Amino acid sequence: MHRFKLGLADLATTWFACSPVQEAALSLRMWTHPGYFPLQSAAFERLRPAFERLDSALLLSLVSVHRWIPDFLTPRPATPWPDFRTELAAVRALPPERLRPELEQTFLPHHQSLPPLLAAGLADPARLLARIADALEEYWECCLAPGWWPQARAVLEADLVYRSRVLAQQGAAALFADLDHRLRWTDGLLSVDRRWKQWDGEITVDGRGLVLVPTFFARGAITMISNDRAPQISYPARGQAGMTAPAASATPRALEQLLGAPKTRLLALLAEPASTTDLAYRLGVTPAAISQHLAVLHRTGLVNRARHGRSVLYSRSPLGDELSGHPRRG
Repeated sequence: MHRFKLGLADLATTWFACSPVQEAALSLRMWTHPGYFPLQSAAFERLRPAFERLDSALLLSLVSVHRWIPDFLTPRPATPWPDFRTELAAVRALPPERLRPELEQTFLPHHQSLPPLLAAGLADPARLLARIADALEEYWECCLAPGWWPQARAVLEADLVYRSRVLAQQGAAALFADLDHRLRWTDGLLSVDRRWKQWDGEITVDGRGLVLVPTFFARGAITMISNDRAPQISYPARGQAGMTAPAASATPRALEQLLGAPKTRLLALLAEPASTTDLAYRLGVTPAAISQHLAVLHRTGLVNRARHGRSVLYSRSPLGDELSGHPRRG
């Protein structure tokens, strides 16, 4: 297991971030391990034709049989919402002489040798690194950014709002317990349980800050392969079921007669924070129409709103919970 030693000052500098490059890199597991992340399967099947037109052989070679990917493909976010190209620049900035150790650390615990495509490319590591970064950028531009990322970002934003509320209201111990069952917080040590002994080690955060990053492509909390990396933990994002279909749940007829069908469906969806864009996708209407209904619900005290970065997220208020017959979530 990995153990992060957190002092009181380190807890104060624990923060959340989302990483588009991490999501691009980890999503390669969708192609090498189909069905492993079922909530994303339908969306990625729609992306398959575009993916197969890319340098897919190289992209697929970056994932080990046990779903590990090289650490340099998931650089630690420098801000809560880094730009994809800014993060990709960090990938490109890896010293070429570090490429072979990064790849060996990823693959050799599980394979007899490096994947042939990567092994051959190491004859010119600078060129191989550029090819990997170019392929990842093309994958982002052609597959993820046009349709998948806008809705995925809304889900990640909602996750961050929820986690921040847990931290503020219940403290760090409750936050870590809620993130994932693999995390254990005891006597100043935050442990990430893993079955691979190569992951064993203790990392002193020592004022560097611990970054917590939600992801769609992990079934439990994960961290970097190397103990030498800056402290970072990725955990499964909340609300992923909202990515599966643009449909709302059924609602009581009496409430629908009172508020009208559109506003009633919105209340049903707002058990967790969501943006106008996310709600419009899930209901199959325009963001402008959603904004009009949300404005009415907010003026009547049935929903709350909070700004997170460039987005405004809405969620049911206690009054909205009571009216819709849904128990309030902490």
